Amino acid sequence: MPTVFRYKEFRFYFFSREETRKHIHVSSPEGEAKIWIEPEVSVANVINISQQDINKIISLVKENLELINEHWNNHFSKN
Repeated sequence: MPTVFRYKEFRFYFFSREETRKHIHVSSPEGEAKIWIEPEVSVANVINISQQDINKIISLVKENLELINEHWNNHFSKN
């Protein structure tokens, strides 16, 4: 589960060999979320994360989209 980046208590990472549609997982001490990257940034699912934190997560994903795509392409081109 390679970590792409961290922001405060949030860890943004991939699971290897999960599915081909681009997405990123986010975990915190309170819960976790899965965020679609394609065809647009959107929430796939959420467990125990507030709407305020989900809004911040979506913002962070959009701000770091280039970094996420770079890590995705590097990681999954090796597998």
